[in-house]
Parts: sequence; structure tokens; C-alpha cells
Amino acid sequence: MSTASTPDAYLLFPTSKHPSISPDKLWATSRPKNKTGETKLFYNQVHGMPDVLTALVSLGDGFESKPENAKREAVRRAIGNGVQQLRDAGAAAVAVDDSVDPHATAVSAKLGLYKFTTMRTKEDDKNPDVSVHPLSNGSSQAELGWDAGLVYAASQNLARELMELPANILTPTAFCERVREAFTGISNVDIFVHDEAWAHEKGMRTFLSVTQGTAEPAKLLEIHYKGAPFKDARPLGFVGKGITFDSGGISLKAGKDMKLMRGDMGGAATVVSATLAIAKLRLPINVVTVTPLTENMPGPSATKPGDIIYAMNGKTVEVDNTDAEGRLVLSDALYYASSTYKPHTLIDVATLTGSIMVALADVYSGVLSTSDTLWAELHAAGEAEFDRFWRMPLDEEYGPKISSSNADVCNNGGLPGDCVAAALFLKACREFVDGLEAKDGNEAAVRWAHIDIAGSMEATRAGPYTPTGMTGRPTRALIEFARRLAIGVEQDGR
Repeated sequence: MSTASTPDAYLLFPTSKHPSISPDKLWATSRPKNKTGETKLFYNQVHGMPDVLTALVSLGDGFESKPENAKREAVRRAIGNGVQQLRDAGAAAVAVDDSVDPHATAVSAKLGLYKFTTMRTKEDDKNPDVSVHPLSNGSSQAELGWDAGLVYAASQNLARELMELPANILTPTAFCERVREAFTGISNVDIFVHDEAWAHEKGMRTFLSVTQGTAEPAKLLEIHYKGAPFKDARPLGFVGKGITFDSGGISLKAGKDMKLMRGDMGGAATVVSATLAIAKLRLPINVVTVTPLTENMPGPSATKPGDIIYAMNGKTVEVDNTDAEGRLVLSDALYYASSTYKPHTLIDVATLTGSIMVALADVYSGVLSTSDTLWAELHAAGEAEFDRFWRMPLDEEYGPKISSSNADVCNNGGLPGDCVAAALFLKACREFVDGLEAKDGNEAAVRWAHIDIAGSMEATRAGPYTPTGMTGRPTRALIEFARRLAIGVEQDGR
């Protein structure tokens, strides 16, 4: 069996240095077009090791003159193509040239090898187990190098798997159990799983209104990571929508493609996975992650269109459409997280609206934020990881779409502009997020951003390191955002 010391395949660039292989000469004889990601496969190039495969991948013409983020993405695309071709050719242990960008190389190698075959029973149908190792000695997790890249990618792969698992397998209870398992052995972490009785005591009536149609017990999961030097330092807050299956409830969805709604807990999957990476990397910040978990189903006790509910913050909410349930579960979770733990920054992630799919497809995740600085930080992190965001307007001109009803707010304003109306619902006159409103001329106590991933949750066409199916986005962007935030916290003592 191949090991890290005896690879059965090499993944190199035409400019790589290797004692037994001449990549530049091999590349020149292959009639290359020098396009980014172009891959050539060679056999019997290592003296005395005829079974060893060699893949050469191109970074494209003009690589050195590209901006840094473009260089990173060129590396990811090239490495992703290369590892997939080596896997398909039968490689089991690949030694990778990580000299250009160790972090991007590790991220792409691990992401590129991912396939969801968990539910397959025939061995031939399962994804082959291929290990990847750097030609260098790697790096510590504290550096943005190989080891950190593996953590970033493994966390996104966890989110991918959670989103792909069917709803009969990944119930709210099973989701919590899977998260506990993932965090086993990770220091400075506490996990709390609350049941419906606890939610009743807290007055989470909008969350509980969604649970009424299903026999599957709902849960509210909390993860607390304390990595800051001062354990009582204000945390970064994550909230993730966790609808483990969304039928639409009484406002039943069309049957076509409804199975995609197994991934309607993508917000919960990504914030949990990002938190896991933050803890593994031991970033010096505190994080509180809250995920309300339930199915949205029709049933004898299900919430009906026209019902009016008192939210946890006391506002009345009219349910015009039970298929707009995400904003109902998020509203109580956001208020609970912000009022209980007083985060300095609060980010919620949700597969929330069809309108964001129309606007951005699967290319960008949509961001609506009350804070220009928070948007700038998210944008920079997303560009660095090519897990990109696009800012949408959070404009009060859209407000009448959710305020013209028999209650304080309505959960549905129609398809046009719904991604904005949904964010305004969560903002809800600045009361669902406690501390969002600036007072006495000072900055608001909480920077808030809502990330709508209804479009970016699924890749409809394969990429160099992204197979078709659930993407696990924006896990890597959230990790990179937190890493940069932690550096800022250390520098300014926040």
C-alpha cells in the first residue's frame, strides 16, 4: 500500500523541481495550450517505479502578473483538476507540489477529491480513498498553509455531507448527534442541545410555529467556543437556519425538485462547520453558534396562512405563507443569540429566498448588512477563498412589502425583491437583532449581516474542485472572515 513516503502519483506544475522527473520537458512535448487547469497525465516517468503516475497541471499564461486572489484561484483550479484525474486513473497516494500556495493547494486537493457516496452500498460505487501529501514539510495550523487548508476544506466537506444526507437520516436529533461527534476531542468547546419544552419556556413562538406540523422533535443547538484570552470577551455570533426538510407546510411546494429541500438546513450546516474549523485552528476569539432545527411539514396542527404569532421579542407576526418559514425560525434565534450573548458581530446564514436564486444563481451568496465595515470584511474573505459574496440593498423602501398586514410584520411580501424583504423582516424595525440600533450618536452595539445561500447551496455544474450537488458554501469564507477578525482582535485588543 502507498504511504506518504512512497506515493504512487505526483501532481506537479511544469515549473516544479523533482529529482527524477523533468516537468518542463514533459510539458513541452505534450502540445500544451497553457490554459489554467489544463492537465496532462504521464506514466512510467519515475526511474525504477513504472507504476507511478505523474500529472502536470498548468497555472495558465500570465500567472505571475495576476492579482494574488486570482493566483490562488488558478492554483485551486489546477490542483482540483489534477487530483481528480489522478484519482480516476487509480492513484491512492498523491504527492503534491505545494510550493506556489500551500493553503490553496491543500484546500483544492481535499475539496476536489470529495464525492457524496455515503449512502451507496456497493464498494465499486463508493468514492476511492485517496490521500494527498505536500512535497514540502507542510505547515502548522497557525499559519495559512497546508495544514490550515486541510481544516478549511474538511469543514466545507462536512457541510456538504450534512446538506446531502436525506431528511429521514439527518433529523434534527441526528444533526445534533452528528455535531457532537464532529467536536469530540476539541478543546474550549461546550455544546448545548435544547428541546421544544425549553423553547416554550423561552417564548420562541415563531420558531415553534414551524414545528407544529411534524412529528419529528425540534431542537435548538448551541455551540460555544472560547478561544479568546479573556473568556468573557464579547463573542462573534453565528445563527444558521436548520430546516432539515422543507415541504412548504400548508403552503405546499410543487413536487418537482422537492428533494433538494433536504439541504434547507444549509445555513446550520455551514455555520456549525465553520465553528468547528475555528475551534480546530484555535483562533483567539469567542464564538457562539445557534441553530434552530426542525422540519416544515403539513399536519393536523400545522400553522395556517393567516395565523398571527407573538415572537420572542413581543412583536406580532402574520404568517401569510408557511413556506416562508426560514425567517420565522431565524427571528427567534437571532433575538435569543443577540439578547443573551451580546455578540459584537452577528451573522446569520440561510437558504432563504427564491429571489436570490433569480438574482445571483449559484455564483455568489447574497449579503444584506447594516454595517459597511462588516460587509467589507466578508467581501475580502470571500474573494480570498473564491467563496464569493454580493451585497444586496437593505433599503427601507421595501418595508411596505412586510408591514402591510394585520400584524406588526408579515412573513411574505411576494417574489419580487423578496431577498430584501426577508432581511428586513429579520431586521424587523431593529428589534429581532438586539443592539442593532445606534443610540446617542454612537455606533450600533452589534454589526449584523444576513447571508442568503438559496442559490449557492447547490452546484448545478461541476467545477475543478466542486462536484455537482450541495456545495457547503459559504463555510470557507466564514472561516477566513473569522481568522482575519481574530487577527484584528489580537492587534487592537478588542
